[in-house]
Amino acid sequence: MLNRITGAARRSFSHLSEQEILALAISNEEDDGRIYLAYADALKDNYPGSAEIFEEMAREENEHRRRLIDLYRERFGERILLIRREHVRGYMERKPLWLTKNHSVENIRDEAERMERQAWRFYLQAAQQTQDAATRKLLGDLAEEEREHGSMAHRLTETHAPQDVQKEEAAIERRQMILTYIQPGLAGLMDGSVSTLAPIFAAAFATGDTWQTFLVGLAASIGAGISMGFTEVASDDGVISGRGAPIKRGLATGIMTTVGGLGHALPYLIPHFTIATTIAIALVFVELWAISWIQHRFMETPWSRAIFQVVLGGALVFAAGLLIGTA
Repeated sequence: MLNRITGAARRSFSHLSEQEILALAISNEEDDGRIYLAYADALKDNYPGSAEIFEEMAREENEHRRRLIDLYRERFGERILLIRREHVRGYMERKPLWLTKNHSVENIRDEAERMERQAWRFYLQAAQQTQDAATRKLLGDLAEEEREHGSMAHRLTETHAPQDVQKEEAAIERRQMILTYIQPGLAGLMDGSVSTLAPIFAAAFATGDTWQTFLVGLAASIGAGISMGFTEVASDDGVISGRGAPIKRGLATGIMTTVGGLGHALPYLIPHFTIATTIAIALVFVELWAISWIQHRFMETPWSRAIFQVVLGGALVFAAGLLIGTA
């Protein structure tokens, strides 16, 4: 266990033999080719232009692998040593983005460029560490190729994903973000901010007790968050609508519902009733403005309509709470 944590069981790159360096290079090319194919499979439905980029990059890695294997067989025979990057101390790592869904296209492209730069540095160091002429030549050639097209993802983007395609992919990605996070979160924020106005201010004006009002607001906010979250999860599995994973939408809705309610409940932690109520009312206006801004910014709702809808709904609920609390 200690060796695994400290890396003591791993080999230092400077201590690898030429046979081990070639075997490691083959393993690297195989892994990177499979990573690029995984990216292509993940992107092909929504981003076919970017998927083609990674298909081409996988073909390039396969060509590198073929040349390395030919040299290995010529020098060391048919059996390739089993050595991988995790066996070498301080060696380059790969972020497992291919195991995580819903990464942005830009994040994946950036990771691909980082992989290419790491490969260039690897071949450069490996060439300096070998003495055999043929091996040094191949590793040097691969290092030069990686340097010349070190930004391969960017180079291929110009061919397979020009600006118009990238804009289209960015629009698809933005729409998915709105459907999965913004829209459910906005619904939750609206529900939490507006629906809890009545119970919180009714309790405030009925009791005049800040602590009791806070408890009512806390219970209403958390209860509404749980209810809205479960409702969002159960309402749509996202398969047909394309709105994304239910658990993500449910979390966005539930969390924002709770936040919306707590915004004007937390001031009642202040023991002075008038000060707490004044701050709570001020925060209500901030919440309603935030809702209007989100509607305008992401849902493209005109400012006038967004403000009218939110202010009207908030005023009606606030009036209901005030009337009930003072009855």
